[in-house]
Amino acid sequence: MRVDGAHLLEQLQTPALMVSRGQVRFANSAAQELLGTHIVGQDVRIAIRDPKAVAAILSEGGGAAQVSGLSTGGSVWEVDCRVIGPTERVVSLYDLSERVSVAKAHADFVANASHELRTPLANVLGYVETLMNPKAGGDEAVRNRFLETIRHEAQRMQALISDLMSLSRIEAVKHEVPSDRIDLVALAQEVAGEFRGGARVSVTADCADAVIAGDRGQLSQVLRNLIDNALKYGKPGGLVEVGVEATPTGWALVTVRDEGDGIAPEHLPRITERFYRADTSRSRAAGGTGLGLSIVKHIVERHRGRFDIESRLGSGTTVSLMLPLKDS
Repeated sequence: MRVDGAHLLEQLQTPALMVSRGQVRFANSAAQELLGTHIVGQDVRIAIRDPKAVAAILSEGGGAAQVSGLSTGGSVWEVDCRVIGPTERVVSLYDLSERVSVAKAHADFVANASHELRTPLANVLGYVETLMNPKAGGDEAVRNRFLETIRHEAQRMQALISDLMSLSRIEAVKHEVPSDRIDLVALAQEVAGEFRGGARVSVTADCADAVIAGDRGQLSQVLRNLIDNALKYGKPGGLVEVGVEATPTGWALVTVRDEGDGIAPEHLPRITERFYRADTSRSRAAGGTGLGLSIVKHIVERHRGRFDIESRLGSGTTVSLMLPLKDS
């Protein structure tokens, strides 16, 4: 039985075209969904409005070219043309958007991590070199002040490296669904108890327990990060309220609320991005790495949950987690 080229192309999920004498003779369903049904019969220069792609398609030997914005504004596609006859071409379109986006995210991450480490490292080296000068190093008051700065910057680097390792570990197991039996009420009380020394942290629950399938270490880290943030950025001496609720729809709702200044609306969409800070100077002064909420978001996603932040200037911030309750 003879199967024609059009039939074969129609079976592909990849958008594909047959071009003859510079005109689109056939477009499979995926290509029509991407470019529109009107492209069949159109001049390829109109169907694909990109000079590099058109040049590859119309060249004698075929070729490939990258095209931006073929589907959406930020999309990146590869247009690959294979010559199958004197005037016939098969054109395949490959969506590179996710790959390019991941590569850019990795490059940005490395650049940001390098920048975040470079600043405290430069400070440490600068103060050490100053202390090596007999004049500065011989003055006890100056020496102690500089050593305190060195200690602070070293702790910043230590915290950043610790958070980077946490992100790496979370990424390594993000596709593994956690299965330990975790009671969120007991865990919240346990983690809140770690914050002593005048910290005002209260835990309330509308149920005796709220059991989920989870990773105890990661969920402890989530609660620790959120309570620590609330204490750092909340009102000095203000109360941090941790709430746990079992909803009738089968979800555990965990909230952490502070009485701080709140977060401006323009920062909320980006607040969970790696290294993003709503208040850079305040975050660094408080010892923040800019990775805490990103870690929280990744852990919640691994637990198949939902993460949200509500905040109004002058009215504090409430962070909420929705995690699926474990079937009894």
